[in-house]
Amino acid sequence: MLKKLDLVILCGGKGTRLGVLTKNMPKPLIKINNKYFLTYLIQFYQKFDFENIYLLAGYKGKIIKKLFHNKKFNFIKINCLIEKKLLGTGGALYLLKNKVKNDFLLINGDSYLQYNFQKFLKKINKNSLCNIILINSKTYKENNQLSNLSISRSKKVIFNSKFNLMNSGIYLFKNRILKKITKKNFSLEKDLLPKLILRKEVSGHIEKGFFIDIGMKKRLYYARKVLVKKIKRPAIFLDRDGVLNEDSGYVYKWEDFKFKKNILKNLQHFIKKNYYIFIVTNQSGIGRKLYKILDFENLHKKIKKYLSKKGIYIDDVLYCPHHPKYGIGIFKKDCQCRKPNNLMIKNIFKDWHINKNKSFMIGDQYTDKICADLSRIKFFYYSNNLYKKIKF
Repeated sequence: MLKKLDLVILCGGKGTRLGVLTKNMPKPLIKINNKYFLTYLIQFYQKFDFENIYLLAGYKGKIIKKLFHNKKFNFIKINCLIEKKLLGTGGALYLLKNKVKNDFLLINGDSYLQYNFQKFLKKINKNSLCNIILINSKTYKENNQLSNLSISRSKKVIFNSKFNLMNSGIYLFKNRILKKITKKNFSLEKDLLPKLILRKEVSGHIEKGFFIDIGMKKRLYYARKVLVKKIKRPAIFLDRDGVLNEDSGYVYKWEDFKFKKNILKNLQHFIKKNYYIFIVTNQSGIGRKLYKILDFENLHKKIKKYLSKKGIYIDDVLYCPHHPKYGIGIFKKDCQCRKPNNLMIKNIFKDWHINKNKSFMIGDQYTDKICADLSRIKFFYYSNNLYKKIKF
């Protein structure tokens, strides 16, 4: 991954083609299986090492801000910026000026592409102002924004009426693109990108993964039929201390964090098997005032960065800072999150689409086993070659 990268999601459109469905609700907040479409997007990207997530809102933007602003998803803070007047998909980028210092991945808030993000980053042309993902447009004949595209031998995007590649709505921009953005209403797809393509400032990459957009009613109805099926996977729930790292007692500093032998090899195997990976950990050291929540978060940001370089992605981390006996102040609590209780796992099952029958937990304590039993999932004590013992 690049040294530092932000994620920007365009959430400002009115969604007029959806009629009454967006009369009182912005398009990215349309629900699929009782979950906001925007949440699906954030959950796909939150496992990666982004510095910040920016939501560029416009129409009904206050609703998005109330739900997501200043929230953290897997230790990535969300900032919601609202247009005072609608500026289009291009003009909305003006909100980022003097706020975003990093290069950024820009995505549409009404479309979803299942692809290998890390592989995309490895293939990008670092000299191009923009790297764009292209998909086959045969099944999207109504889309006339940046279609009939092709890629030259030098990997530059070109217009070619004989080809049927189209824009997927996913762009990796150099931060200097913001110098070209003025405070006026214009379209990224119709106005800015065609000019950049003609100047040969855009490199392209083809993806064949599952793609859906919800900009039209028939596409939305299709998404409601297939999206959950496409993303539903089994999950692995990891205890942390004693499983991910050596348990030397209340570890909260990176220099004290030592990975268990063979744990990276095990995790890489689980990634290849297409499992979600979650960490569920008791952290009573916070409640005992031995370290702060911020210390815990900073450690996990470093863990996330380190693992991502190894092709290992933790989808989310849930923790319980309470202790019924030794917690201090508000942290002295008999919490249902604290293992052997299983509220952390129950919350993950509620928030994610998971194949429970094939999911399991890995721990090093009997309390972890009780937690797994309460959750009705299989349990394994950690061993160096754990993946060899598990029948997938």
